[in-house]
Amino acid sequence: MIKKAIDIFSRGFVGGLFIFSGLIKLNDPIGTKIKLEEYFEVFSSDFGSFFEFFIPFALPLGMVLIVLEVVLGIAVLINYKMKTTTWVLLALMVFFTFLTFYSAYFNKVTDCGCFGDAIPLTPWESFYKDVILMVFVLHLFWHRRRFEPMFRTRPGHFIIIAASVIGFGIGIYAIEHLPYIDFRPYKVGNSIPEKMIAEESPRIEYTFKGPDGDMVRSERYMTPDAGYEYISSRVVNEKESTPKITDFQVVGMDGEDYTEETFSGLKLIIVFYDTEKANKSHIRHINQLLANMDQNIEPMILTAAREVDFEQLRHEHQLAVSYYNTDATVLKAMIRSNPGVLLLKNGTVLGKWHHNDVPSAEEVNGLAK
Repeated sequence: MIKKAIDIFSRGFVGGLFIFSGLIKLNDPIGTKIKLEEYFEVFSSDFGSFFEFFIPFALPLGMVLIVLEVVLGIAVLINYKMKTTTWVLLALMVFFTFLTFYSAYFNKVTDCGCFGDAIPLTPWESFYKDVILMVFVLHLFWHRRRFEPMFRTRPGHFIIIAASVIGFGIGIYAIEHLPYIDFRPYKVGNSIPEKMIAEESPRIEYTFKGPDGDMVRSERYMTPDAGYEYISSRVVNEKESTPKITDFQVVGMDGEDYTEETFSGLKLIIVFYDTEKANKSHIRHINQLLANMDQNIEPMILTAAREVDFEQLRHEHQLAVSYYNTDATVLKAMIRSNPGVLLLKNGTVLGKWHHNDVPSAEEVNGLAK
């Protein structure tokens, strides 16, 4: 009875967690692509330039890993080919556990992206999560021969194939448009300047060695005159005292800071991460929008490209809009599209559009009222 209960819990826990993790990433495959690129860059620096070869393939590799997570989760829940499934599960868990340990121990990648932006985990939290998960994966692997499939061969094949096709379909749609659910601080309805302010002031907890030799923790600083020796300190409410947005800055090509100007009035923000990888087929739609939208909406282009590169693109596509420099990581967090369009009112995000869904002037004018 206990053995059966452990089997059921292991299947439910591993299968459910893999499906949840995969679906969170399917919501935003571009986020997984960015995270993989970060890992490949770190590995190319630490282990050799060979890993640079994988950077251009980060998106398809990410999609395969994401869909594999979902399919493996479903396979575990229905006991589909458990001998093969558990081997793949174990291999994947060894790989993930190595990544999270490497990130945590060497402080290389500050967020593994295990649950995307929905549930940010620190590197050590990600590693501990993988260690716990590994225990149940090992249980499934060790006892893989006693799991009987819930469905006959053909229905089982159909479920796995259907899950794979649907998974790729969901992911591709999110890539070609925008995430279904936006977990970033730049989502529609959020005020960017408000997210640049911490919810709480930092509260410091000090550790002292008291006069009697005992360790004392206090949020009040004890002076050596009272017999207390300072040992260490930490921020108790680090999450609440850290702004959700810490690195948003808009700088003109003249070197002046235009961040506050971005939050003044109605602004149509056109984002270009860079010019080389930008999808240029929809720039004509952006130009149509610029030509017909209300005069009280001021257009601004934010880019991380070099001035000479953006000037070339601007003249080639007749983008008669002032442009400013912003960090590429910030722009990728703002919108998963290159180019992408945002409408701001006093810094509050009223709308976001992928370059495949450039809005009409009527839609933008309506939102701006």
